[in-house]
Amino acid sequence: MSAIILWDMPAPKIFVTRIIPQPGLLLLKEHFQPEIWPHDLPPSREQLIERARGVEGLLCMLTEKIDGEVMDAIGPGLKVISNMAVGVDNIDIAAATARGIPVGNTPGVLTDATADQAFALMMAAARRITESERFLRAGKWVTWSPTLLLGVDLTGATLGIIGFGRIGQAVAKRAQGFDMRVLYYSPNRKPALGAQSVDLDTLLRESDFVSIHVPLNEGTRHFVNAEFLAKMKPTAILVNTARGGVLDQSALYHALKENKIFAAALDVTDPEPLPMDSTLLELENCIIVPHLGSATRKTRDKMSLLAAQNLMAGVSGARLPNCINPQVYK
Repeated sequence: MSAIILWDMPAPKIFVTRIIPQPGLLLLKEHFQPEIWPHDLPPSREQLIERARGVEGLLCMLTEKIDGEVMDAIGPGLKVISNMAVGVDNIDIAAATARGIPVGNTPGVLTDATADQAFALMMAAARRITESERFLRAGKWVTWSPTLLLGVDLTGATLGIIGFGRIGQAVAKRAQGFDMRVLYYSPNRKPALGAQSVDLDTLLRESDFVSIHVPLNEGTRHFVNAEFLAKMKPTAILVNTARGGVLDQSALYHALKENKIFAAALDVTDPEPLPMDSTLLELENCIIVPHLGSATRKTRDKMSLLAAQNLMAGVSGARLPNCINPQVYK
């Protein structure tokens, strides 16, 4: 959406809950006088309602919980909610749909960056990269040893992918370069890219690496639980770049502490940020990074642009380029 939008009335009021990358920001400023939350930390619920009251467009992040109460407090003039993320578990989609508000997201553009992150975490956990760096920085490296910090091979290993959408398939593509056998579990069988569709028990029983790529909803919350982890190999590695709520972190702690699985690598946690007293931070065999799956300049630029385009379409009454609840147009 590059054409200039001409408003017959004063430009619609919009609120952006964080400073976004330049491509999206410049597009918004070209057509609006957006009010933008200027702080590093997100607005509180009360601050969000106060600053967004009366706007026609809301551009938010995954850090903001947008439920029916917030929508009603903003006011009946709210025409669009644009989320700068693929996942929309922070937004009550049913409430938005009931109010006739289209919700936009930013799919596609972060597929490769997130798949790269999943593979980076997989390799880091397999070769104990963060653990070995801490070992060195602590002054513990006194000599080369044939048994020092032994890890797990990727080449020829079996990778199990749970959720075979865009990102899951991109991870499968990367696995081909390591001659990995790829299994996947998904409600719908899809073009497999050399991967084999199997049931969940088979995947967990046979996989050396298990990578999670499912959305967070009521059906997937704590999908990875004690029973799930007990079915994995004791030499296996778990990687989660989806949403923190998909994983029961207490169950993971016990599985890692008791060496029921070899290691885990998490890009996401529940809550975010992870409290510094979390027991997971006590473990050497657990890598945790602060939700960086899409954190490349190129990817975040594209996400900001898509989010801005969704918002612009919504306030002008046009169909969103990427709409989660298209039934609002029926």
